[in-house]
Amino acid sequence: MVFADLFFLFLFLPLCLLCYYHADRLRTRNIILIVFSLIFYAWGEPAWVFLLVFSAFFNWFMGLQIDRFREEPAGKLLLAAALVVDLAFLLVFKYTGFFLETINGVFRTSIPIPAIRLPIGISFFTFQAISYILDCYWESVEPQKKFYRFLVYLSFFPQLIAGPIVRYSVIEKELTNRKTNAVDMYEGAQRVIVGLAKKVILANNLYVIVDRFFGNSVQGMSLLGTWFVVIVYSMYVYFDFSGYSDMAIGMGRMFGFHFDENFNYPFMCQTIAEFWQRWHISLGSFFRDYLLYVPLFGKRRMYLSLFLVWFCTGMWHGAAWNFILWGLYFGCFIFFEQRLGKKKIKAWPVWWKHIYSKLVIVIGFGIFYFENLRDLGRFFLNITGISMLTGSGGFADPITWAALVNNIFLIIAAVLFCFPLIPKAREWYVNSQDDAVFRIGKVGSMILCILLLVCSSIMLVDTTNNPFLYWRF
Repeated sequence: MVFADLFFLFLFLPLCLLCYYHADRLRTRNIILIVFSLIFYAWGEPAWVFLLVFSAFFNWFMGLQIDRFREEPAGKLLLAAALVVDLAFLLVFKYTGFFLETINGVFRTSIPIPAIRLPIGISFFTFQAISYILDCYWESVEPQKKFYRFLVYLSFFPQLIAGPIVRYSVIEKELTNRKTNAVDMYEGAQRVIVGLAKKVILANNLYVIVDRFFGNSVQGMSLLGTWFVVIVYSMYVYFDFSGYSDMAIGMGRMFGFHFDENFNYPFMCQTIAEFWQRWHISLGSFFRDYLLYVPLFGKRRMYLSLFLVWFCTGMWHGAAWNFILWGLYFGCFIFFEQRLGKKKIKAWPVWWKHIYSKLVIVIGFGIFYFENLRDLGRFFLNITGISMLTGSGGFADPITWAALVNNIFLIIAAVLFCFPLIPKAREWYVNSQDDAVFRIGKVGSMILCILLLVCSSIMLVDTTNNPFLYWRF
């Protein structure tokens, strides 16, 4: 089951909300969320729902035991055991094929590759479980005594499949005491609709352009054509993933949970470090807090920890070498910026910082797209102009120009909504001293959301499968 689906939007979610608000006790409401979350997960992965429940029970139990034996040597052993089991699940299901293919390629062996199907969302709920275990050991949170509450935390369907990675500390109090009102419902619903529009109106249509050019072969594409498509792909990934995060945060709000933001208009950044403070914030903060600041290599070798973080960031995104290269690629620029120093970077002209950061980001998304390393090599030949110099590609081509002209309004809308237009408009009328302006803004935002919902719903009528990109991670 996916969010961008008419069945989910007009049957599953309303039915869940109806049952949830009909219940008058928080315990009952939590159980309702568990039931609907497990149905949601089992809809596409009926076999793996048992893995999800087992992971929840195992980590809940280990959290209690770690708290009990924290001051004893057994506490460290329990922590290590919990981390080993959690990471083992992730490694076995997600990376077995990758490791064996790499071994076969390097040593020219022929080890059979098992057909292991990746459980949906395993990267997200496993990282949530790991963060909980470590926070329990570090005494950052109190272990949850009630299993059903922990199961709500780990299986809550809005963020179960593709994040954001919600820390237990963020919703610890809301698991036991939360209230919702009309403002939560109204603003949560608005956030859901905006996220849906990002996915259906912008991301899906941007991907049509990407698939048309990159879907077959990048060989022979022109210099400008390659740049055009990879820029479109960068915006596609942003609107697809931030759209999902918006829907998750909005639905969480409708049920009384307040998740942290996961995107903060990342293309507004001026440096690569700032980009990663704005992009997939929950993942970046996870690696920062649980890996970067843990002195695995000692304080004198802090840069080894930095590259370990970016190696893991890349590997988390997928079992392919291009993702590892993508992570290390960004790690190199973070290292460069750290060595250069904030004062020197601050002295750069603003226009240069924007050009530098956008070039690095866009090329990075090209690395992210091409899992086939030969295609990745051709992409670099095209985007650097080498293909043009060798005669295997031109400077421009009429097909790219036609694609730009035919999709000009889509491209303009995508570029504009990379900027914080909606928050600025909301801030303008909310902070207005004129009551008439405030009322017009409220009514206007409501009408706009209704129009976006209608347009998105119409575009979903003939769509049979509409997954979000980050479901695969």
